[in-house]
Amino acid sequence: MNLSLHIARRYLVSKKSHNIINIISIISVVGVMVGTMALIIVLSVFNGFESLVKSLFNSFDPDLKITLVEGKTFNPLEIDKDRIEKLSGVIRYTEVLEETALLKYQDRQTIVTLKGVGENFEKFSGLDSMVVHGNLILERGEYDYIVLGYGVAHLLGANLNDQQEPISVFAPRRIGNFGAFPEQAFSNRALFPSGIFSIQQDFDTRYALVPLRFAREIFDYGTEVSSIEIGLERSNGTETIKESVKQFVGQRYQVKDRYEQQELLYKIMKSEKLAIFLILSFILFIATFNIIGTLSMLILEKKKDISVLHSMGASKKLIKRIFFTEGLLITLAGALAGMFLGALVCWIQIKFGIVPLQAGSEAGTFIIDAYPVQMKVMDFLKVLLIILIIGIPASWLPARRIAIAFLNQRLA
Repeated sequence: MNLSLHIARRYLVSKKSHNIINIISIISVVGVMVGTMALIIVLSVFNGFESLVKSLFNSFDPDLKITLVEGKTFNPLEIDKDRIEKLSGVIRYTEVLEETALLKYQDRQTIVTLKGVGENFEKFSGLDSMVVHGNLILERGEYDYIVLGYGVAHLLGANLNDQQEPISVFAPRRIGNFGAFPEQAFSNRALFPSGIFSIQQDFDTRYALVPLRFAREIFDYGTEVSSIEIGLERSNGTETIKESVKQFVGQRYQVKDRYEQQELLYKIMKSEKLAIFLILSFILFIATFNIIGTLSMLILEKKKDISVLHSMGASKKLIKRIFFTEGLLITLAGALAGMFLGALVCWIQIKFGIVPLQAGSEAGTFIIDAYPVQMKVMDFLKVLLIILIIGIPASWLPARRIAIAFLNQRLA
């Protein structure tokens, strides 16, 4: 066994003559342990929320979305549909028309973004897993239906079981003579709701889904669409297909992946995670100052041992290495204990969900009941790296300065 490691390990576990040194040593280990555990838990919770948000948005946002660089609507015949559908990994090609409309049910009304989607949207979108009431049915034969966001349904007080009074859809006319009456400026159609979906508040309070043919009719469009959504197999590379689609559609159109469609949200999430990581790392940095104090007091207590080792031929380098190794052992003991406890807490939360998102009567309003947690190996490696970056200088500083000063003074 390495001599410096053997002596450092004995110094770490042996009882000191001054009880305060034992207490400070324990505080040093506990400080690093708590800081490490906090980093692991917080990063895992952020991973859980990030994964949850992605899963929610992925059920509504397509893998790729084609829109105009400038303008609102375009003729879908300008896009080579057959060429895109033949790309390996493409499983859905859906024409979409989005416009603002007014929904009215009984004496309630609200403004929504009415999203008209093509025939294969129901089968491949994945939104059916987010339907909390009813079913994702947009059209059956000649009959059209509307699927409401949870917030929209709440504002309207919509009742899926009401087969007597439908939801009225009002949209401004784009063409024609409006006449003398204000109501003639609006197109009006009626639909029965078939389902209610719940994804995220921004979607739930803003969107309602209808068949594309209904959207074109009420908004006075012919064959125009506002976007084209492309669904991909998860096993295929999105970036490769995205570049191929860009070449097919030309400079007039832009192709966005899911990250680009919600770019601001994902940037905020990454910034928040980075900020929390830096704050907790700074707290961990403060905690490592205990190591400096522990080594300083240990050197003072072991001055007789240092004299004996020096008399037996131990070099200054070996003596410095002993106390440097002592500091590393304190750092690693706290780090490993913290990572173990952090992983244990995360596992318990994943398995049993002991920490709810909100206690009380409002707890059931959330999509999930407990804080989501997802552990990643890379986070453990990052935490260990930051601990070593902080712990190595904290161990080296007292070992170098104090031990050398003592040796020069007493053993020169």
